[in-house]
Amino acid sequence: MMQPMVIETKGLTKHYGSFEAVNDLSLLVESGSITGFLGQNGAGKSSTIRMLLGMMRPTRGTGQVLGFDIADPAASVRMRQRIAYVAEDKRLFDYMTVGQLIAFTRAFFPSWCHDTERELIDEFRLPLELSIKKLSKGMRTQTALLLAFARGAELLILDEPTEGLDPVSTEKVLGLVVRAAANGMSVFFSSHQIAEVEQVADRVLMIDSGRLVLDTSIDSVKEHFRRVRGVFAEPHDSAIGALPGVRRVDVDGRIVSVMASHNVNEIVRYLRADSATNVEVLPVTLKDVLLGSIGTAKR
Repeated sequence: MMQPMVIETKGLTKHYGSFEAVNDLSLLVESGSITGFLGQNGAGKSSTIRMLLGMMRPTRGTGQVLGFDIADPAASVRMRQRIAYVAEDKRLFDYMTVGQLIAFTRAFFPSWCHDTERELIDEFRLPLELSIKKLSKGMRTQTALLLAFARGAELLILDEPTEGLDPVSTEKVLGLVVRAAANGMSVFFSSHQIAEVEQVADRVLMIDSGRLVLDTSIDSVKEHFRRVRGVFAEPHDSAIGALPGVRRVDVDGRIVSVMASHNVNEIVRYLRADSATNVEVLPVTLKDVLLGSIGTAKR
């Protein structure tokens, strides 16, 4: 049975003057899931997150987060009381010490988890007496993550959560994400680190040029996505792109390479019937799928 949605948008669009940052974006994020939100720089990820949080108004379209209308200022305030958000810039109050900032933030959240606070202070080895402005980039990220994970929120929205962290700290954070989801929290996170998304996410959404170009589960990538490659006797311009399941077709002289989300057997039969030789079916990684989705957004 499908879980309730913690994020739902329909036709969400944002223009900055004549520039179209997000266009006709329709997303569904299930409760209790870990959803990776991917895209190149400038693809529209940050604008989407700001709209979801009520930090900017959509040009058109609608959205709900935890059932709250993102375009309603009063509703977005109530919504943010139930969300923990870590921004990409990890902006904190530089005039406070780490300990002061934790105590200050704790006072606003009755559901604050003291055990998580103590655990992360120890795991990250945070210097409580050091001022925020003197923290390294990695420690600033760790402090921001502590404030988010200890808040007791229903939904965690993370923008590049492991940026600036060493490999050991990164693994700790990914473990925290998995544990949070296991305890009922929903996680929606943006990352450039595809391997991290593949490691922990249940589902991946990708936008390109402001449009959704991929919405699939990690299990589906492993079980169904394949690359089908055929070699022809001479340079070939195949019409295979019209077949169901074909996400992208690349032609390099005599070689036709097809990224497929399903219908692989039919794609193989088509290539062979079209006189291709040496037709082979290859497994793909999430990185392959994402790279194959870039440039597929239609204007």
